[in-house]
Amino acid sequence: MSEAELPYRYAVEVVGLLASPRHRCDGRPDGAVAALPVERRDRIEVRAGLGVVGDRYAGRPAHRDASVTVLAVEALEQLAAELGSGPLDPLAPRRNVVLRGAEVEALRGEPFSLDCGAGEVLLAGGRPANPCAWMDTVLAPGAHRGLRGRGGVRCAPRSDGVLRLGTAVLRSAVPLDPARAGDPVRPALRPR
Repeated sequence: MSEAELPYRYAVEVVGLLASPRHRCDGRPDGAVAALPVERRDRIEVRAGLGVVGDRYAGRPAHRDASVTVLAVEALEQLAAELGSGPLDPLAPRRNVVLRGAEVEALRGEPFSLDCGAGEVLLAGGRPANPCAWMDTVLAPGAHRGLRGRGGVRCAPRSDGVLRLGTAVLRSAVPLDPARAGDPVRPALRPR
């Protein structure tokens, strides 16, 4: 996308990357499964229309418009403060990309890009990545409810590329407020 289509630039940090070959949070939450190590990566490859190479959702037709998930680490930090739980593992919610310094929830329905130095990866922000009941097991009691409205965004990959841990540039079609990165977005009330 051109500079005109993505005019807003932000310095961000990629603090977590995940590519999981299997869906391990199926069924009812289980403490033994939750204790397994998270599939952390230093880099991930993204393929347009398919998703993250090696991830359980890559290439699956039902997930093509939602195959890459992005989360703001500030949402977890704010949640930890609210719950009094101490630090939370930024990859425990099982999002592919965890950023610091980006108001991720504002990217719902918006195009944006991430450049970690190897070229831009274009993403189309889609629907919310709603938390599930597993959050109470893998993060802390109360995390399922506490992450509502700030569990991240499901995205469709629009270009091939590589994302790496460390500094990055996020370009977006809409202005973002990094100070609001951890704030929940609540759905509008329906008129009666």
